[in-house]
Amino acid sequence: MSHPFHIVDVFARERYAGNQLAVVTDAGDRSTETMQAIASEMDYSETTFVTGPPENGAWPVRIFTPNSEIPFAGHPTLGTAHVIREHLADDRPATVTLDLGVGEVPVEAREDGTLWMTQRTPEFGDRLDHAALAEVLGLPREALDDRWPVRVVSTGLPTIVVPLTDREALTSIDLDRAAYDRVTGDREAKNVLAFAPDARREENDLADRVFAPFYDVPEDPATGSSNGCLAAYLARTEYRGSPVVDVRVEQGYEMGRPSLLSLHADASAGDDVHVAVGGGVVPVATGELLDP
Repeated sequence: MSHPFHIVDVFARERYAGNQLAVVTDAGDRSTETMQAIASEMDYSETTFVTGPPENGAWPVRIFTPNSEIPFAGHPTLGTAHVIREHLADDRPATVTLDLGVGEVPVEAREDGTLWMTQRTPEFGDRLDHAALAEVLGLPREALDDRWPVRVVSTGLPTIVVPLTDREALTSIDLDRAAYDRVTGDREAKNVLAFAPDARREENDLADRVFAPFYDVPEDPATGSSNGCLAAYLARTEYRGSPVVDVRVEQGYEMGRPSLLSLHADASAGDDVHVAVGGGVVPVATGELLDP
């Protein structure tokens, strides 16, 4: 059986930027162990597997990091939807729905060429100690902004959201793995997102970085799931003065993989917070896996 794969850059405006993703199609005959081995071989933050044709309108997809399967991640969702739309689906549909570990996630193609995913209603978890997260990030205590909470948020993959005072603090992060393990060890949240209020480019709004060494991803260049959590956080806290948020976020610059994510969140209805994350997808390569 043929096993084509596609490599795309997600949340990118040009090739060799954003976050790399490998998408293996026609993968229904691959075992979990083989999928994990392929993801480890690719060694991107995630590799996805389209395991069959759509069922009740949703394409079954599995997502693997280099060391484990996860139920949801943002850039794999957008990148896989792009591949399905361009190579598998009929007539390049305006909306592609993926059936993931967290359930069905619709992805909308907009006229400007970006793809947008509607994420699950966020869940807001524990508030964590600022000093503990300063230690995790290798920063002085005063680099964290006390006006805003450090909080666990999940739209499918829990993230610890950490507000910093400025981008100088963001670029100075030197993750302490022992402190990271202490904070995340008994928590479902393994991703740590630190953000700053000053972006590099005038047309953008925020800058952030995401760390997930638990998944063998020391730092991620563009993280749709965690930025969805950030969008929910910004709306719930009214960080920008409103429960409705529309922002452009820079990520990946410290890794030489500049990325741009567009975030929307609306918390004006109370607990029913709407979250969507969008960005560009750029094709890089196609190939075929060799059978064992």
